[in-house]
Amino acid sequence: MTEGNFKIINARFTHKNIPIHKLERFSFKDIPAAANEFKKISDVSECVIIQTASRVEIFLIINLDTEDSPDARRPEAKGLVINQIQDTWTSLTELDQWEIDHFDQTLEIYSGTDVYRNLLKLACGLDSVVVGKNEILNQLKTAIAESKESKTSGRVLNKLFDTCIRVATQIREATGIGENVVSLGDIAVKIAEENAGIDKKKHILLIGTGESAARVAKALNRKGYTFDVTSLTLDRATGFSKILGGTPIKWEDVFPSFDKFDIVFVATTSDYFLIQSEHIKRIIETKKKGVLILDVSEPRAVADKVSTIAGVKLMFKDQIIEMVEENENLRMAKVPDVEKQIAKEVPVIEATMKRINAEPIVSDVLASVDSIRKQELEKAMEQLGDLDENKLKIIEELTKKVAQSIVSVPKKSDEKPD
Repeated sequence: MTEGNFKIINARFTHKNIPIHKLERFSFKDIPAAANEFKKISDVSECVIIQTASRVEIFLIINLDTEDSPDARRPEAKGLVINQIQDTWTSLTELDQWEIDHFDQTLEIYSGTDVYRNLLKLACGLDSVVVGKNEILNQLKTAIAESKESKTSGRVLNKLFDTCIRVATQIREATGIGENVVSLGDIAVKIAEENAGIDKKKHILLIGTGESAARVAKALNRKGYTFDVTSLTLDRATGFSKILGGTPIKWEDVFPSFDKFDIVFVATTSDYFLIQSEHIKRIIETKKKGVLILDVSEPRAVADKVSTIAGVKLMFKDQIIEMVEENENLRMAKVPDVEKQIAKEVPVIEATMKRINAEPIVSDVLASVDSIRKQELEKAMEQLGDLDENKLKIIEELTKKVAQSIVSVPKKSDEKPD
């Protein structure tokens, strides 16, 4: 779908099609600089980049009224734009050859109405790792504010983001989708606080780099707790840490130094026990203080026998899952209502974006009519001679009303009161 003389494109990589620890490789080190590079693509006039722990997205506006370039509405031109997006993206990141070769198979790309729908879903929290989280709404506000400041966005994307943020805020308030959102990570950290008393002196280890580990890492970051992170490969731990914090350590170093950790979060999808009694028994027995191991993996990654080691307190996901599921079920029950409201709002946003092309024309016409009004008013004043101030005001108001009746101003019906 095209909007008059521009086309809008959204290209993205998210946690749904790339492991979180690999998203860092698709991320941009300098977002304003990256946005300016994307603006160098033929006929691209605006760019906004959204970059979070679970997604990297770009929004582009392509002008369609440039005579010396292929029409972006045609399939061959669309392919050209995608190729240019890939070339620019790969030049700004440190992807390996496999990732470059499979780039177009992993990249999600949308245009027109799909972009409006996706952005509104994102702002409402339906695409978040934890459905309904308010965090993404604040991240969108930051993204468009920084784009405005760096002048990489313009009239079209500013209007789209401002509108979607406003509408999403209304939908969130009407449905309560973002109320009292609690993730697995939030509850896991809370239990650790209650059972082990986390403070800055405590050493924390996070094992895992998937979605569950990301939730724990976010919860730790919100509380300001530092932690080490490990995975079976150092590359995964390093990639994860660049996005979600933590100090990456080698898996081979975990068990020899296990006694230094006071709290261990295990959040993996391993199909075998990563931690068994014989791995840590000897070194834990030399530890003066105990250790809390909280295994939130699915399936379990810590053997039951570990709980028999003196000084070890072992807790599993099923001991806290009831609280998580109850909270999640409440939010998921609200999703259909949110989706219905999104379906109603997308056509309104689409109409708003179509009309955006007419706004400068209307403004120019109004300015021209007002200029003529003022010129004719001055001529009339000269012919009428001296008039008191009250009569001058009456005549001027009369000319304004006549001008306004000739040029009717379109009503911004899409902008609903807050």
